[in-house]
Amino acid sequence: MNIAKIQILALGFGLSTVFSPAVLAQAAAAPASAPAASPAASGTAAPVVTKIAVVNIQDAILATEEGKKEFDVLQQKFTPKQAELKGLNDEVEKLKKDYQAQGDKLSDDERNTRAKTIDTKQKALQRNYEDAQAEFQQAEQDVVNRIGAKMLKTLEKYAQANSYSIVLDVSNPQTSPVLWATQGNVITKELVDAYNAENPVAGAAKPAASAPATRPAAPATRPAGPAPTPKKPQ
Repeated sequence: MNIAKIQILALGFGLSTVFSPAVLAQAAAAPASAPAASPAASGTAAPVVTKIAVVNIQDAILATEEGKKEFDVLQQKFTPKQAELKGLNDEVEKLKKDYQAQGDKLSDDERNTRAKTIDTKQKALQRNYEDAQAEFQQAEQDVVNRIGAKMLKTLEKYAQANSYSIVLDVSNPQTSPVLWATQGNVITKELVDAYNAENPVAGAAKPAASAPATRPAAPATRPAGPAPTPKKPQ
């Protein structure tokens, strides 16, 4: 990517985790030097005005029509897995409650057998949850990388067309150096509109007002707590 007059500072949201290394390599171009000032009639150089923009790349990706569609598909794909995890978790919880309620009435062998069953199901639930979480995060990352790669190209065009020298990403407040900016310098919505124009999605309706962008929920049913330890035979 040839960024002649733009310096994109990939801060906040940790773009090292949002975009793939190949995409980052494009955005990590050396800072462009300011355009040479035309000498004034008196022979002194006129001051150079650096135009700076602020953008939230994370929100922009989620707010695009393509992003909404991709993340909706992603959510639908993992809905059955969420239901499966919830069923497994409910089963483990019921076994634990029954064990705790009936523990004193059970024989030592029965207590040990039930405790082992709970432990086995607990470990299976934990593995299933971790696998689903990893699969979801990878699928989410693929969507972000794919849309993000195209969005950087749109950002370059928009910044050049509007004479911005620097574009700051404020996706992550913990890493962004920007504490305040006038609304006129925030170009997140403009970037989304430009991206939608360049990447139309079939059947996408034109929203009257954009709702806050949100990510789809990852598999949310976490495994129940540790299985109860069986009492030692007297």
